[in-house]
Amino acid sequence: MATNQFVLIAILLPLALLAAAATAHDEVPAKQDKTATVVVEGKVYCQSCKYFGSWSLTDAEPIPAAKVSVICKNHKKRVSYYKAFETDKNGYFYAELKDFTMTHYLLDHPLHSCHVKLVSSPLESCNLLSNINNGINGSPLRFENRVLYGKNYEAIVYESGPLAFRPSNCFSDDTP
Repeated sequence: MATNQFVLIAILLPLALLAAAATAHDEVPAKQDKTATVVVEGKVYCQSCKYFGSWSLTDAEPIPAAKVSVICKNHKKRVSYYKAFETDKNGYFYAELKDFTMTHYLLDHPLHSCHVKLVSSPLESCNLLSNINNGINGSPLRFENRVLYGKNYEAIVYESGPLAFRPSNCFSDDTP
């Protein structure tokens, strides 16, 4: 009888230990990795006719609902990321680059590989592209040492220079 009890304990003990280990493992919360997100921000304006032909944004007005695009190219000069973003009521855009990846940690870095371009303006009176801060060719990004932290979230913020559309109805004073 003692042998039967010993055999029963020998069989049940490992099963009980396995069940206890599985239960204890389920109770420990899984560690979540922090995700780092790349963010690009900037503003879009309508340039004043007074400064037409220059890069000046003096007296410029912000454009709500203007569209800009963020374009990133990999180290082989192929487009690796593209998305259009819309400005808010103050002409400000906050472009969170979800799914942005770097295949080469240095050459595909956002500072080197990404640019912001003007796409469209909702204002009929101010919808011509200007190249202020390279809005047509692609405004390069700047890192101003800003990082936003949250629970399991980290956003590395880059800025583009202020971009502007220009009015289509600017006339010079010497026009008859």
